[in-house]
Amino acid sequence: MQLNGGQALIKALEMEGVEVIFGLPGGAILPVYDPIIDSPIRHILVRHEQGAGHMAEGYAHATGRPGVAMVTSGPAATNVVTPLCDAYMDSIPMVMITGQVPTSALGTDAFQECDTTGITMPVTKHNFLVTEAADIPRVIREAFHIATTGRPGPVLVDIPKDIVDPRNPRSAMEWYWPESVNLPGYNPRSNGDPAMIRKAAELILASERPVIYAGGGILKARAAEALRTLAELTDIRVVTTLMARGAFPDDHPLALGMPGMHGNFTAVTAIQRSDLLIALGSRFDDRVTGRVADFAPDAKVIHVDIDPAELGKVRVPDAGIAGDCRLVIEELIVALRELGAPDTLADSSTWKSTISGWQERYPLTYEPSEPGGLLKPQYVLEQLHAACPDDTIVASGVGQHQMWTSQYWRFNHPYTWVNSGGLGTMGFSVPAAIGAKVGRPDRMVWAVDGDGCFQMTAQELVTAAAERIPVKIAILNNAYLGMVRQWQEMFYEERYSEVYLSPDLPDYKMWAEAMGCVGMRVESPEEVAPAIEKANAINDRPVVIEFRTDSGEKVFPMVAAGASNDEIMTDDHTRPALDIPWSR
Repeated sequence: MQLNGGQALIKALEMEGVEVIFGLPGGAILPVYDPIIDSPIRHILVRHEQGAGHMAEGYAHATGRPGVAMVTSGPAATNVVTPLCDAYMDSIPMVMITGQVPTSALGTDAFQECDTTGITMPVTKHNFLVTEAADIPRVIREAFHIATTGRPGPVLVDIPKDIVDPRNPRSAMEWYWPESVNLPGYNPRSNGDPAMIRKAAELILASERPVIYAGGGILKARAAEALRTLAELTDIRVVTTLMARGAFPDDHPLALGMPGMHGNFTAVTAIQRSDLLIALGSRFDDRVTGRVADFAPDAKVIHVDIDPAELGKVRVPDAGIAGDCRLVIEELIVALRELGAPDTLADSSTWKSTISGWQERYPLTYEPSEPGGLLKPQYVLEQLHAACPDDTIVASGVGQHQMWTSQYWRFNHPYTWVNSGGLGTMGFSVPAAIGAKVGRPDRMVWAVDGDGCFQMTAQELVTAAAERIPVKIAILNNAYLGMVRQWQEMFYEERYSEVYLSPDLPDYKMWAEAMGCVGMRVESPEEVAPAIEKANAINDRPVVIEFRTDSGEKVFPMVAAGASNDEIMTDDHTRPALDIPWSR
């Protein structure tokens, strides 16, 4: 069957099971947009290319399937560098297709030419520059294989215009579909080393103060059920990183919540005082470890990760296992049972009692609003969670509101938390929420954003309104770049340099309405619940609620950058005295 390159590209995407593309056409990619008219693939027209990338990420977060975005050359390609880097840092499967100038014009500084593969090489798992139309099916097949196997990540395919343009003889090709992929040198390992798994099981049986440190790799490996089985078999407490929220239910008695710079006291301190850290799909990020030299000083480490490069990168493990988290956990469970677990586990009753004491003494707290006082952002999150279905998908921007959402929302289902972890991309939440809703139209989807983040990508609500994607947006408007203000107050002697945004400019309610959304403004605690109830009842268009919140609120607990986790602060002035017998 004779096809042109543009037709072959769209057919290849159909063969990969692609249901939706997020994109924006332009000159170099225009020939590929024509066959979309005849394709069952849904195309969602974004208002900025960065939005296309974040929508593809949100889709992948919520569904586990690779998100697909398509944009043109030059500035369009450079606009997707941020979502590519974001996906690369957070191991999100994504295929990005970019247009390119004709092959004869490559290297001539032609109109809207840029070295897309060169620019994106550091922020993609792999990228391709396709120069022959006949290579398109093979490259698309390989791109999806690379994006979704091993450690997931973004893959970019750069397509010169002449090989997809039906008016150019170079675009003619005979259609085929490769049934297999042959990539010499690319052999991601799934099964862990049996001897090392046995060693890990022995370390678990001997431990008196174990903690499971679950990272985002649990979700990428679809290992939430395996994690729960392991935790219940061994009766070990579980912390879930920012990228793993929902991987283990917050309402489970073994759940300790989020560790790290703004993690809760018990999660942070349990890691610090553990004698065994079982790191599953986590990468010892600096926001979790604090000062590395002082991180969990007495703990032996079991580290399981699909990426061998992560083993020993930050902390040298006592048992390092390269492999798929789900498969390794399942084998670890078998090994533990063969060694007599749970009957052969060491006595950890004192440890469990100590952890329960921390949970009772140091819960997450904030000062409630006084009558007629300012609206507290934590209260908004509590009310929002209480009013929404338990399986609601929540996307967040980056900053204080992100931390409050992770702290005060109760995540009991996997794949319900969509956020930018490694790169910390402001502006992520609105487009990511749209992508998540497209992927899971059966779920309620809320984005929790700050006023600073919202102003970066709010135009994508025009996309949501035009496409009838009924996402719901909660803006916690404190009139500041909140996290920056917090640092300036605590560490820069309250010298607030270039951090004030104004509570009234722009008018978020009117802006939302201008973009085809329902807009609301909430200024007092008694208005919060009725506004959320009204928003939840609207399912034919996007809804935006501006919550005017107290600008003086700070996120606690907090471990200052570069400090030891032992220096955790539970409020402005309080660093608890750790009356704990286990320390160096």
